[in-house]
Amino acid sequence: MDLILQLLFTGIGIGAVYALVALGFVLIFRATNVVNFAQGEFSMVAAYLMVVCVEFGLPYWLSFVIALAGMALLGVIFNLGVYYPLRHRTYLPVIIATIGASILLSNTVLAIYGPQPQVLQGWFDTPGIQLGPVYLDSQYLLIIGVTILLVLFNFWFFEKTLLGKKLQATSQDKEMASLLGISVSTMIMITFIYSAVLGGLAGILVAPVLFVSIQMGSTIALKAFAATIIGGFGDVAGAIVGGLALGVIETFGAAYISVPYKDGFAFLVLIAFLVFRPQGIFGERVAEKA
Repeated sequence: MDLILQLLFTGIGIGAVYALVALGFVLIFRATNVVNFAQGEFSMVAAYLMVVCVEFGLPYWLSFVIALAGMALLGVIFNLGVYYPLRHRTYLPVIIATIGASILLSNTVLAIYGPQPQVLQGWFDTPGIQLGPVYLDSQYLLIIGVTILLVLFNFWFFEKTLLGKKLQATSQDKEMASLLGISVSTMIMITFIYSAVLGGLAGILVAPVLFVSIQMGSTIALKAFAATIIGGFGDVAGAIVGGLALGVIETFGAAYISVPYKDGFAFLVLIAFLVFRPQGIFGERVAEKA
């Protein structure tokens, strides 16, 4: 039981990172009807920005602010440079463009910083606390706490604020939102900024747990993409639940079955959902009439 509780805590911590990146996937998909495959690279870029700022001797909190500001700027550039020129095309060219952008981002960081993985220190000097039989790592506690706060913020923002309702209206029907006087382009811009900041926040939070490397973005993105499908593509609650579930499954699979194949468990679960419940946990079944 002690081991199960420990693994559950660790799995929720890792799953919270997948949930944050999956939430970025969902927000972009609902606003533009395309999948942003550069979402994982947002996490990687933010982690490297943190490393650079810390190496320059800046305070940790200031480095954090600069990294998130840089991600907001990257969201603006991504929207104007990748999505906006192709906004009237079908979804396929936009998806290909996001894949190209992810390759560009990873190779740019590689050319500037090199292939050597980096280590980023955590927020706290105290590594963790012992709560009975379970050791609570401080970084995992921070990840879980931030995820809970963001879930509450998302509920308040989208359900209780005028801007949130405008974003929802844009995601549901762009033409009708435009007729109602909502600036669709502005709403999509805000969505890209928010999703970039979410991806960057996930990368910064997980960086002290993992090595900061070029490959970290693609690894997180693949797991987060699987989480969105498991939860129900386009569903905010599904992204959160799918991410948390995937982290727990991956952690228990590594502990009880195989550590080298732990990355494969996420995709086995994904295949099972695609076969038996393709609409995901919270998705609605859509039928086509002949």
